[in-house]
Amino acid sequence: MKTTAIIGGSGLTELDSLNITHEKEIATPYGKPSAACVFGELAGQKIIFLARHGNPHRIAPHKINYRANLWALKQAGAEQIIAVAAVGGITPQMPPAKIAIPNQMIDYSYGREHTYFAEDENAVKHIDFTMPYDKTLRQQLINSANDLTIEATGVYACTQGPRLETAAEIRRLERDGCDLVGMTGMPEAILARELEIPYACCAVVANWAAGKVEGEISMDEIMQNLEQGMADTKQLLQQFFLSN
Repeated sequence: MKTTAIIGGSGLTELDSLNITHEKEIATPYGKPSAACVFGELAGQKIIFLARHGNPHRIAPHKINYRANLWALKQAGAEQIIAVAAVGGITPQMPPAKIAIPNQMIDYSYGREHTYFAEDENAVKHIDFTMPYDKTLRQQLINSANDLTIEATGVYACTQGPRLETAAEIRRLERDGCDLVGMTGMPEAILARELEIPYACCAVVANWAAGKVEGEISMDEIMQNLEQGMADTKQLLQQFFLSN
């Protein structure tokens, strides 16, 4: 099996089931990654783990050095990436604590360093991004969820953050065809594509998006849903490494 990197998002700053062998700080031309790369084994497979927001969780979505993170994983030997991310649920199929494997994305973020070719003054690089997630890796994740109820489709909306969205913004996203809303899906996915690393997303629904239920979004409720969703995600990852 290929060496797999897992990028952990909110609620997953470490993998307690990972048999850690060592950690390494990796220098990159783009600055410092969010955290050290953690090397180990899970279900007999080689794993590289990186906490997207740092460990402990401290880096806001719009402040993450995505280019350094992906570059570090490439240098560490990652041959494919599973990105775990906490999201809000927009459509009825995406209730809290649900796991979704999105198949499409719309990027609403701005001002982020989103390419490795920005400093290349001698060429314009156009990367095909018709399908933002790797077909094979994504299907392997879906197939591995034998005993879990997951949503095997969906459009991920990437917003800027760190604030949550307004109810009107969520209505707009739903009109655009979005099912999930998160803050870290881009430029992470396109940077992986530029580095030619297969990339798929495992989205954990932490809450109903703004305006989908009455009242304000409770952080206590988010953490409760994340606890259940991340427990299921760890089970999914365990099965993925056992069956591939």
